[in-house]
Amino acid sequence: MIRFAAALALAPVLAQAQEVQPCDWQASAWNLAEPWEENIRTFANGAVRLALLDTIEPAAAAFHLLILSPPYAELGDRQCRTIGYQGAGFSGADFAALTAGYDPAVGLIFTLPVQVYDADTAGFVGRALRVTLNQATGAIGTALQ
Repeated sequence: MIRFAAALALAPVLAQAQEVQPCDWQASAWNLAEPWEENIRTFANGAVRLALLDTIEPAAAAFHLLILSPPYAELGDRQCRTIGYQGAGFSGADFAALTAGYDPAVGLIFTLPVQVYDADTAGFVGRALRVTLNQATGAIGTALQ
């Protein structure tokens, strides 16, 4: 029971560990993970684009997910967001294993296997990053499982 209570207490922290941010320096073209053709995918007839970013540093947290999606601004540009982890990025991401689905009640649903750095063990832990995207509102939700 104590472990369950401790897990419940940590749940809000874990749920907020991944962060959706407006595009900044991480979204620069020089951070697109190579080879580009293997680390960029489009969805929703090209309206949504996901790309893996590799900022190189910090080495244990260099990977971010880039999302370009509706809604469109006045000039016709899409919103640009990045998803990272604890103020930096993920330790790794298996972009080839990215899956996508659609639920009319939620919108697009993406799942990406990622790794996060565990400071307690100085190791890496595999997780699944779940991202939801509502194209009508631009709302992006995340969960780290």
